[in-house]
Amino acid sequence: MSVARVTEIIASSPQSFEDAIHKGIERATETLKNIEGAWVQDQKVVVKDDKIIEYRVNLKVTFVLND
Repeated sequence: MSVARVTEIIASSPQSFEDAIHKGIERATETLKNIEGAWVQDQKVVVKDDKIIEYRVNLKVTFVLND
């Protein structure tokens, strides 16, 4: 029987939401082992001078705990 845990991370990118997701998962894999999946809980943009300067995502990452 496996036990999983969910952790929340926030990632950002100046390019796109998709890039922010990739960066967030890439960074999570450096610390968390056995990642099974993730879902985007929230998306947000930062606007300056009428232009989007940053895309942010709030990710819920699921990983299986070691026995």
